This record gives sequence, C-alpha cells and structure tokens, in this order.
Amino acid sequence: MENKEHWENVYTTKGPQEVSWFQEYPKTTINYLEGLNLSKTANIIDVGGGDSNLVDALLEKGYQNIWVLDISAAALEKAKARLGEKANQVQWIVSDITEFEPEMKFDFWHDRAVFHFLTEEKSISKYVSIVSETVSETGHFLLGTFSETGPLKCSGLEIKQYSEADMKSAFNEGFTAIKCFTESHTTPFNTVQNFRFCGFKKN
Repeated sequence: MENKEHWENVYTTKGPQEVSWFQEYPKTTINYLEGLNLSKTANIIDVGGGDSNLVDALLEKGYQNIWVLDISAAALEKAKARLGEKANQVQWIVSDITEFEPEMKFDFWHDRAVFHFLTEEKSISKYVSIVSETVSETGHFLLGTFSETGPLKCSGLEIKQYSEADMKSAFNEGFTAIKCFTESHTTPFNTVQNFRFCGFKKN
C-alpha cells in the first residue's frame, strides 16, 4: 500500500518534465521492437508504463493490441487524457506488478525501470515467475534497469543495480538473452543515468 501511495503522490504532484525517467521519444524500445518484426496484432504490454510516451509511439506505428500497466491510477489517467480518443484503443491496468494476474499471453513484454525497484528476493522471484508464465512461447521480453554505475536511488526509493550477468542469471530458466547493452539516459534535469538493457526470448 505504501508503494501505491508513493507513486500516486508522484504522478499527482509532478509533470512529465519533473521526473527523471521522462523520454520525449522511446527510441531504444521502438528500435528494438521493430527489429523483432512482430505482427502489428502482437500482444504488447508496457509494465510500469505510467504516463510514458511509449504507448503513443506504439499506436503511431500501427500496433493494435497494447496494454499499459502501472501501480498508479493517476499516471494512467494522465496518459489517457493525453491520448484523447486514441486511449480507447489501449487496455489500461492498475496493478502492482507482483500482484498482476493476466488472463492472456504477451508477445512482447517491456519494462524500463520497474524491476530494479524490487529489492526483496520474494518480490524478485514473483516477478520472474509472472514474466515466465505470461510471455508467449515465441515471445520476447525487453528489460531496462539501472546498471552498476547507475543511481542507487530513484524517486526517493532504494533500487537494485544490475550487471549483464545478474540480468541473465535472474531469467535464465525461462529465457535466453539475445542482446544486452548499456545506455546513458539524460534526465530533464541534465543529469545522466546509466541503464542496462537486456532483450530476452522465451526458451
């Protein structure tokens, strides 16, 4: 409950340019997704999507089956307001990721900076289990976390940093890593955060 209250407060009191993770355009994710050559009818979920512009880009690219999940209802309401009538083309889910019980499989699971907020083994194991059960047999999973040289905190909360080996180890039972890389993200405050990304394919 504390987690939910924290994020509701963040999205109620701050605009897009006032949060460190803001991206004008999610170039890394879109480039990776387009490299997979998935069908425009593929089931795509953005975990911790908040009021990110990724959903706008996915709609612009013609993807038809999009889900956006966030623990904050306020974040999703902001995204819906921005999209206007286009918001009706998206499925919106208010949920803590560790309590998510999907009724379907996804062809592409995207998470840029939710996983690293899970600092307890129980929560990490739950997340890994949900991803393994939810990604389709031929599905893909792109994960972004803070690297070993990235921040130790975000939005006032402790995070868990990841090396490439750590990320591969966490998901080695259900997935094969097909591409890992680092990226420096410049925040709206002109600070730099080092992210590590790994793209996985279901075994």
